[in-house]
Amino acid sequence: MRFGFRRPSIRKRIAARTSWRRYVRHSLGLKVPRGWGWLTNPRRAAYNRVYNRTTKGCAVLVAVGLVAAAVGAALVA
Repeated sequence: MRFGFRRPSIRKRIAARTSWRRYVRHSLGLKVPRGWGWLTNPRRAAYNRVYNRTTKGCAVLVAVGLVAAAVGAALVA
């Protein structure tokens, strides 16, 4: 389990969009309502629950950079 900032992977993103499991689930209509991931794959649901509570998105880096730039500009002026 990783902690900290998320680093997106283009390769994994493309693989997820083109997987055969995704195709089967969407074409055959084998989907369950949102929030019921524990029913279809409890192990992945538990992992995702922990992951989403312990990591921070990429937007945090942008926000920190903007705040630092604003503080730097205020100090110069």
